[in-house]
Amino acid sequence: MTYNAYQAALESGVRRIVMASSIHADEFIGWNRDKLLTPDKIPVPTSPYGASKVFMESLGRYYAKKYGLEIVCVRFGGVNKDDVIFPESVEKSYGKVWLSRRDCCALIRICIESEEIPNNFTIMHGISDNKGRLHDISNLLGWRPVDGYSE
Repeated sequence: MTYNAYQAALESGVRRIVMASSIHADEFIGWNRDKLLTPDKIPVPTSPYGASKVFMESLGRYYAKKYGLEIVCVRFGGVNKDDVIFPESVEKSYGKVWLSRRDCCALIRICIESEEIPNNFTIMHGISDNKGRLHDISNLLGWRPVDGYSE
C-alpha cells in the first residue's frame, strides 16, 4: 500500500505527500533519558505496526531522493475524536504523547501549505506541548503546538 501511494503520486504529478507515521516507529515506552527522542535517530519500532511505519518512512526517503517527491512523515501521537486525555490508569503514558485536534489541524495545514520541504524529506513528531513529553517537537516546517497536557 505504501509503495502504491508513492508510485501513484509520482505517476500523477503530485508534488508532495504527507504520510501518517506513528510514534510507534521508535520505542518511547520507558524512555527516561535526559534528552528528548528525535526523529533523526535510528528507530527501534515498538511492534510490527511500528516497523511498518519505519518502512513507510524509509521508502519515502527513497522517493524523495530518487524522484524529487516532497515527503513529510508525521509520527502522530495520541489523537482522539473527543479531544481528551485518557486517565493514567487506562493508558500510562498517554498524557505525554497526546496531540490535540487543534494542534493536529495546524500541523497538517503547515505540511500542506509550506512553500517547500527542505531536502524534499522530513520526519516530525505530532505531539502537543505536554508536560513530561518524551518527543522532540522541533521541526523544519516551523510548526509549534499551542496546546499541552499538564497532568
